[in-house]
Order: sequence, then structure tokens, then C-alpha cells
Amino acid sequence: MNADLLCGLLAEPSRLRTYSAVVLGATTPEQVAGSTGLSAPVVHKALQRLVKGGLVFDSGGGLRADEGAFKDAVRVSRPERVPLDPDPDRDAVLKSFIRDGRLTHFPTIPAKFRVVLEYLAANFEPGRSYPEPEVNDILNRWHPDHAALRRELVDAGLLSRADSIYVR
Repeated sequence: MNADLLCGLLAEPSRLRTYSAVVLGATTPEQVAGSTGLSAPVVHKALQRLVKGGLVFDSGGGLRADEGAFKDAVRVSRPERVPLDPDPDRDAVLKSFIRDGRLTHFPTIPAKFRVVLEYLAANFEPGRSYPEPEVNDILNRWHPDHAALRRELVDAGLLSRADSIYVR
């Protein structure tokens, strides 16, 4: 089930209340009606739609909700993650610190910080000279503390600096 179908099934207040009652333990249409205050015909219609949609099951023991439908819908609609590095170990490090094309925070473990810095250094063409404002613009796309990143890249030997000109 995808997220659109799931939202569509629960967009109607009577279906949402009916589903909620089943999640909270109602196992019969009468219990659903009693806990929601909905009339029996409204509950019956809502249950029909929820059963048809796969959110509620009418098993031998009574009504049961598919509570995993939400996780499944998120998994189905989530785009497949493209690795940031072909090496799975390096990719795991990068995945921990880079979200949506931004560096979320600086790693405290030097080896992990080195992996992140090497990844960021790939934004600079080898041998090309970059004036400091251009370096700042590139690094600002990754993290607001461009000065710290610039300094760390130079200290790690990934960029060299002379007269405010940087070269990879």
C-alpha cells in the first residue's frame, strides 16, 4: 500500500475514527460504534472500505488493524538511497553525517572526519585555483561554518592555501 492510498483511506473522518477504534481494541462493529459514537450504518460502510483497502481485517477473532501499513507505505514511497561512496564502510560514515546534501554535524572521531573531509574535497577540481569567497560559497552549501571546514580541509592537506587562494 502506498502513502496516497493510505491517506485516502483515512481522509474520511468516519473511516479514521473507525480505524482508530479498531487499533485501540474494538473487535466488533458494535464496539466500534460504541467507542466512536458513529451510527451502525456509518461504521458498516467505513469498515467495508477499510477492509477492501487492506487496513482492517475481519478475522475469526474479530476485527484487527494492519498497524504495519504505515511503515510499509513509507518504505514504498521512499526513493532508493544512492550511496555516497562505493566503499560500504565509507558510505556508512558519510550516511551518518550527510543528510539531503548537507553536513549535519562534524564527526568527533578523526578517522570519520577525514572521510567526510575527503568527500567534501571532491567538490574542488584538482589543480584549479579558488579564491577564498568561492571556497566559502562551495562549503556553505554543505554547512554554515564554512570557515571551520576550510581550515580543516587545509589542516588535513586536502586543500593548500597561499595568499587567500586555495588549490586541491
